[in-house]
Amino acid sequence: MPRGLAERRTYARRRLESGFQMWLATASDGRGAHMIPVAYVWDGSALYTATFTKSRTVANIKSNTQARVAVGDTTDVVMVDTGASLIDVPDISVDIAERYAKVSTDPRTRPAGMFVFLRLQPSRIQVWNGVHEFVGRTVMRDGRWLDRSIDRHDKP
Repeated sequence: MPRGLAERRTYARRRLESGFQMWLATASDGRGAHMIPVAYVWDGSALYTATFTKSRTVANIKSNTQARVAVGDTTDVVMVDTGASLIDVPDISVDIAERYAKVSTDPRTRPAGMFVFLRLQPSRIQVWNGVHEFVGRTVMRDGRWLDRSIDRHDKP
């Protein structure tokens, strides 16, 4: 039996709050998709991660701010479409930096300019745990949590 919208929305929030690892996919024209596993922290409205300043991920974000995140596994996934922005390490909030340091390498302890933080602002979140849950899988659209299903936009 498919979960309802409220249950999926609650699941997405809990999974984002309790998790700390995700797949992050970025792309830029002519370079194709690029995906990396990274640690993250969630502040209730955005995901934060850090990566090497000279990485392909950062180069992609500089040319195309759209990114996609997957949390969970293929049988129970939270899929997040985001807009990404870069934040220099000295400019990140102390709270985010401290929380991130508990789940991964602390960029503040590395040479200046080696790392950069990414802020990933969700625009759409989908939740499903099998084909039977494809309809009704969208729990956030245009950056707003949904109060009712949007099945007409949600079918595979």
